[in-house]
Amino acid sequence: MSRAPILFRATCTLGFLLAIAAYAQIVPDRAQLERRKVSVEKLIEHSSAAKQIDASGSNAAQATREKARAAHRAAVQAADAGDFARAGQLFDEATRTMVQAVREAAPEQLVAQKARRDYDARLESVKALLAAQKRISAEKSTGAPGEVITAKIENLMAQANQLAAENNLARARGVLDEAYLTVRGAIGGMREGDTLVRSLHFANKEEEYHYEVDRNDTHRMLVTVLLSDKPAASAGVQPLVQRAAQLRLQAEAAATRSEFSAAIEILEESTRELVRAIRGAGVYIPG
Repeated sequence: MSRAPILFRATCTLGFLLAIAAYAQIVPDRAQLERRKVSVEKLIEHSSAAKQIDASGSNAAQATREKARAAHRAAVQAADAGDFARAGQLFDEATRTMVQAVREAAPEQLVAQKARRDYDARLESVKALLAAQKRISAEKSTGAPGEVITAKIENLMAQANQLAAENNLARARGVLDEAYLTVRGAIGGMREGDTLVRSLHFANKEEEYHYEVDRNDTHRMLVTVLLSDKPAASAGVQPLVQRAAQLRLQAEAAATRSEFSAAIEILEESTRELVRAIRGAGVYIPG
């Protein structure tokens, strides 16, 4: 078995775990607790997360999993005693502890490989957007201003690639993200109210799903960057941002079941909510 699929399952599993944790603020009734008892027990004992921990041979991950088991047993006892609020909190604790166990089970080498793959994927996205920026700049005859933006983006990419060559992927990704945001902003500014038509081809739905994850991540960064100096506006669009986060969790949960078509649709809706949030704060970006 190759290492990449193992890490992919671990990554998707985290999304599933977080989707379960999204119910943390709801005080459950007895029927809900019974369902959570079964689902969390399955998560700890029989899920892909459990298999990942077993396969890792990590003593730390196994110890953390034991803590999850203890939290699950305490939750069952609290539910039997009629303390539903406490039981719900303990089931949440068991889930969060399993999240930690899965992270501890991920070999460091695989984490590094994922960081490299993520960097390479973002680099390809920046290259594609830069090509679009150059094309649109020519269409709009922006002249020197467009060339200045192009040069800035290319310089950021060069810096990022140098850092990546030195295996400083964390800093490289930060610089590359700046290039990504710069080129997206440049395209949005040039096209103003126009719709930028994407012509993308994917080998399968799973590949398209990962593209949509990347696009959703970008819009979440845009929310943070563009609204950081607009606290009043940020408060006003918070429901949209929260709705986008809920949809993202639903999409990740669907992906863990290999339901990539459904996950793509949910992610697209999540991204649309983020676009609405940014526009609601008075910052226009293309949809």
